[in-house]
Amino acid sequence: MALFSVLDLSPITQGSTAAQSFRNSLDLAQHVERWGFNRYWLAEHHGMPGIASAATAVLIGHVAGGTSTIRVGAGGIMLPNHSPLVIAEQFGTLESLYPGRIDLGLGRAPGSDPTTARALRRNLTSDTDEFPRDVVELADFFSDEPRQSVRAVPGTGLKVPLWILGSSLFGAQLAAALGLPFAFASHFAPQQMMQAIELYRQQFRPSRERAKPYVMLGFNVFAADSDDEAAFRATSWQQAFVNLRSGRPSTLPPPVEGYLDSVGPQQRMLLDSVLSCSAIGAAPAIDAAIRRFIERTGADELMITSQIFDHAARLRSYQIVAETMIAARR
Repeated sequence: MALFSVLDLSPITQGSTAAQSFRNSLDLAQHVERWGFNRYWLAEHHGMPGIASAATAVLIGHVAGGTSTIRVGAGGIMLPNHSPLVIAEQFGTLESLYPGRIDLGLGRAPGSDPTTARALRRNLTSDTDEFPRDVVELADFFSDEPRQSVRAVPGTGLKVPLWILGSSLFGAQLAAALGLPFAFASHFAPQQMMQAIELYRQQFRPSRERAKPYVMLGFNVFAADSDDEAAFRATSWQQAFVNLRSGRPSTLPPPVEGYLDSVGPQQRMLLDSVLSCSAIGAAPAIDAAIRRFIERTGADELMITSQIFDHAARLRSYQIVAETMIAARR
């Protein structure tokens, strides 16, 4: 049976603040640690009014410092925004503070719009080979005897586990070539999921890090004590996703009754597509949907995301996953 983990964007809800989002993230991490989740990842995004996890390494330290056993990491760091040395130093620091608990997932998207990307001082004309080179350079900084003359202090010799993140075939090919675990963003871009999984498994080359392929998949869960309540809670994320894809990114709005009946055919098609890797309902529906998804994909681990407006309801959603799926593993 697959492992279960948490992906948190530290959502800023309508009328709230980033400070409250950070308190909520730590509270959620402490709960899911007790409930048996494997790891807790935070994602880098910039210039997004509804996402507070921009300074990802700082927030990882906040969560790791308030927990004791759960793995904490980045899902992920958008490496084109940073020099590999800076990320090696940041995550070398985290690994030194919280040894054996830090993960580093790496993506090649900027995690922002072009204007924000320019404000990050990225080189927007960089060639497509730069990301693989940066990953190799970053891995070298963590090795016992780096080939580079510069040393990451702290960082050298710490062997922070690296993951390749992706929503296309590119990430699958790179993860396979480097012998690294692969996390696919099926929770918001499921279109190439099965093809990417197959490609990764077929082309995987064993490495010092992994002898065989390891697949983690993003999966949306909106769980509640009744199917109707779960459907209602899911409308917050549905509104936010439509707003984002319409070029109007927003804070996470409160749920509304009958939202799906109010959207046009294009928005409904968009939501139907992204919700193909989701479970909405009470415990029996959640259990059945997750089991079907694991059977279809053979995922080694699911990264559960639950973008729910009310914090108590969000906690309950993850608790239902723990009561159904995680309990079944024991």
